[in-house]
Amino acid sequence: MHYGEIKNCDVANGTGVRVSLFVSGCTNHCEHCFQPQTWDFEYGNPFESETEEKIIKMLEPSYIDGLTLLGGEPFEPRNQAVLYPFVKRVREKFPQKTVWAYSGFTFEELTSEDSYPHCSVTNDLLSLIDVLVDGRFVEAKKDISLRFRGSSNQRIINIPLTLKTGKVVIWE
Repeated sequence: MHYGEIKNCDVANGTGVRVSLFVSGCTNHCEHCFQPQTWDFEYGNPFESETEEKIIKMLEPSYIDGLTLLGGEPFEPRNQAVLYPFVKRVREKFPQKTVWAYSGFTFEELTSEDSYPHCSVTNDLLSLIDVLVDGRFVEAKKDISLRFRGSSNQRIINIPLTLKTGKVVIWE
């Protein structure tokens, strides 16, 4: 897996102050994507053990509320294979911090066993996430007044409650 950027002290992509990892690779190709360069799976730098250590160090301060995964597309199957063990490590080391993820795939696509993004680690990766912002960016539904999302079709989902109840629960 490659990544395009790591932002420390990000306040735009989830609640509080966060560390944000922008992974590379996306097959959604949303029209008017704000980062089309990240569609390329080879864009940026390789995600290596040194990268993990850098992010772990950034997450250590008490004022950092958590980690956010964006892209590109974190839920591309080949990205999930790398992100799952990393996010598991983050959760074990920082159980009090939250994990947010942004995906152009909907929750239903991610959890449907016969859909493209669903792979052997999808359910496990989802179980480590607190909030999922799902759905492709749609230019016709763009709304800059929306919190934590770019278009009105996108949902902000409370993943623990959604997994517990078996129905999508919108994050408050």
